[in-house]
Amino acid sequence: MTNRANPTSPKATKTKLGDKKTFAWALWDWAQQPYPTIMQTFIFPVYLAGAVAEAGTNADALLGIATGVAGFLLAIIAPVLGRRSDEGGRRKFWLMISTYGLVVIMVASFFVEPKAEFLIFGLVLYGLGSVVQETAYVNYYAMLKSVSSPSTIGRISGYAWGLGYAGGILLLAVALFGFVLPGTVFGVPATDGLEVRTVFLFCAIWTVIFSIPIFTQVPEIEKKSSKKESIFRSYVLLWAQLKSLYKQAPETLKFLISSAVYRDGLAGVFSFGAVLGSLAFGFSQTEIIIFGMAANIVAGIGAVIGGRIDDVIGSRNVIAASLIGLIIAGFGVFLFADAGQITYWIGGLALCLFVGPAQASSRTFVSRFAPEGREGEVFGLYQTTGRAISFLSGFFWATAITIAAVVTGEENTTIYGVLGLMVILIVGLMLLLRVNPNPQVKYSS
Repeated sequence: MTNRANPTSPKATKTKLGDKKTFAWALWDWAQQPYPTIMQTFIFPVYLAGAVAEAGTNADALLGIATGVAGFLLAIIAPVLGRRSDEGGRRKFWLMISTYGLVVIMVASFFVEPKAEFLIFGLVLYGLGSVVQETAYVNYYAMLKSVSSPSTIGRISGYAWGLGYAGGILLLAVALFGFVLPGTVFGVPATDGLEVRTVFLFCAIWTVIFSIPIFTQVPEIEKKSSKKESIFRSYVLLWAQLKSLYKQAPETLKFLISSAVYRDGLAGVFSFGAVLGSLAFGFSQTEIIIFGMAANIVAGIGAVIGGRIDDVIGSRNVIAASLIGLIIAGFGVFLFADAGQITYWIGGLALCLFVGPAQASSRTFVSRFAPEGREGEVFGLYQTTGRAISFLSGFFWATAITIAAVVTGEENTTIYGVLGLMVILIVGLMLLLRVNPNPQVKYSS
């Protein structure tokens, strides 16, 4: 049989944003926001590269290696984690473990002093945090169906993503005016990097407080099996499930492949955005944080609007339109770079406008068309496929810059890295257009 909905099932009921469990689920995006905003993008990696690493250490490359190792580890464990949470009925439990694992990592980051001997420790925390965060997403995304209905799933996903961006804005504002700038609100002394390191402790407290609702309001799923399963057995059964997923939802599997490519391009836009602003357009650390605040505002607006449009025209169409917008904006940044910082402000914010809906609608597409009862497994594959080729953005970014340096003879060729990211997005768009926007999922009777 093909797509069907039981009108008496929970999936078919009208789920609103105001429902307690729906809001609690969405609030987790706000709760975990310190990691992607502070620890992954705008402050911790800049602190490692600028304050901890010695000059000439090539810290940017080391951050890339840490990210690559994390991606490899995640590619191995994510699908099995998703499958085991489905079978054991422990999605919320494992989300809690991952969430508070991030808290521990943020607290540990406070002890990374601005000395060269702390660089390896900081890189390990950076890579480990990436693994923990992505494994948390496996179970968090798998919950989306349980807190939404078919008619609201797009807007709820977009709303949650927008809420996360709003959290990022507030976090950056508190970091800048509360800790980093001289004479800040909390009066933390600017010695031994304390003005930056204390931000990491604040982030840990933030996550603890705002993550409580999802663990008290969202119910746990039921066990599918009472049998204990070894990790080895999980991998054996995973292969069989991959084959059955291809038969049951082939378009979902095709989407996982296409999204792996373009999502790595999206990750590159954020990962290298601060570096681009600093090296190609001469932004200071303070200016980068201010830009980050504006970027989160624009991306959040894009995610919310895109989520509402998603429910009307479909997830795939929203993603395709967003990728086209990203490609146009990216080439605009490159072509008009000589105009100076105004190009980064306009083009960079345009990129952020389209990143939000592309990200939100990607998880919505998977959630819409993941076979019932296999959400954790499919989102494990979603995280795995994305991380399995997570080296692409770094490789294409570095290759484009290196080739440009050889061909042009210029000393600063950072702007050419944008072209490398655009190649990834173009390929991802081409693969996405081969995916049926309204695939049929076969359900067993």
